[in-house]
Amino acid sequence: MTRVLVIGGGVGGLALAQALTGAGVPVEVFERDAESADWLQGYRIHVNRHGSRALHRCLPRPLWEAFVATSGRPGLGFAFQTEQLDELLFVEEELMTGGSDDPADGNYAVSRIALRRLLLAGLKVHFGRTFERYELGDDGTVTAFFADGTSATGDVLIGADGANSAVRGQFLPGARRVDTDVVGVAGRVRLDDETRAWLPARIQHGLNIVLPRGEGFLFSAVFDGRRRTADALGAGLDLAGYGLTPDALLDDIEDYVLWAFCARAGDMDALTSRWHPDLRRMIADADPASVYSMRFKTSTPVEPWPTSRVTLLGDAIHNMTPVMGLGANTALRDAALLAHQLVAVHRGEAELLAALHEYERRMLAYGFDAVKTSRSSAYRFTSPNALAKRGMRAWLRTCSAVPSMKRSSFGSTWTDDTAGLETVSR
Repeated sequence: MTRVLVIGGGVGGLALAQALTGAGVPVEVFERDAESADWLQGYRIHVNRHGSRALHRCLPRPLWEAFVATSGRPGLGFAFQTEQLDELLFVEEELMTGGSDDPADGNYAVSRIALRRLLLAGLKVHFGRTFERYELGDDGTVTAFFADGTSATGDVLIGADGANSAVRGQFLPGARRVDTDVVGVAGRVRLDDETRAWLPARIQHGLNIVLPRGEGFLFSAVFDGRRRTADALGAGLDLAGYGLTPDALLDDIEDYVLWAFCARAGDMDALTSRWHPDLRRMIADADPASVYSMRFKTSTPVEPWPTSRVTLLGDAIHNMTPVMGLGANTALRDAALLAHQLVAVHRGEAELLAALHEYERRMLAYGFDAVKTSRSSAYRFTSPNALAKRGMRAWLRTCSAVPSMKRSSFGSTWTDDTAGLETVSR
């Protein structure tokens, strides 16, 4: 029997615990927040094809079906536009999903409240447990010690405790996160009949990147799944067996458009002063309570380490900038892969250290590919070099005019799955 301790109750750690629980592997999650609702602040989450495939593998069927039923779709595709709303390129949803109509290949805009409660359903989670350190025992066990004086012992310990991971601090003290010179400011605009009357159509119905001639760029995404969620719940979605009532999955935030302006430096108002009036209005009309800023950080590459009974998952090892929205989706990918390896160990089909080594080998490859993609995209899109921006815009127009070039350049962004994701047998 393989006993698993998961430090951190974020998306990746809980998805891993769901997969292990469904396969009969004893698992406990230890979360430093005092209550399950402490994690719910912030914006909704975009789950791409990698993330949805991983969730499909990790969640039991009723929870997966509830996820699909209560999530919105992020729109018709992904558009690149100029600051005057001239279209540079439109990537259709079909290209983003590889042409598949399987829900597991879909893209979703999910409420943090709904996702959090679905991931928590049926799990053994200990709240208010702040991890301090671990010790490897001579008997092949690992013990985690917490700030409240308690401890827990298992066969393997998973650090899924986020970008400032205390597990990583002990396990890989040389692993670093570094500041980029990119700063982001985000806000949300309520999506109702009044705003729909003036918001540009592409902004209302999909994902967008606005690439101006000057510095910075603007990302926007529509989150309009509240009505769909309410309809699904009203149709009799039954999760009583998991201790969930329909109201527990209903986000009380109205539908909205999220925007995020990112730049190397400079005043946002000055940098956007010559933009299309509708874009400037979208920024200005944001709910003041929703606006926040952050300086982007990113992990530096980590060399493979000697495998032990401790390993890492998600932001605890490959933290990345928010650009391209890859962080949570890569953590979900980790969860599905690690669950597959640990289930094989639990069933006597693999040896623990060999299974963890294979997970680490594959995770480090695709995880730091995602870090690189996110970081390089952040730098390219925020480049103050006017010549580089003109070149990028010209390349996007060329992709728009040459379908084969568009497929080769953008299809793999969402559909490539070179690391593989095996099904977690239940």
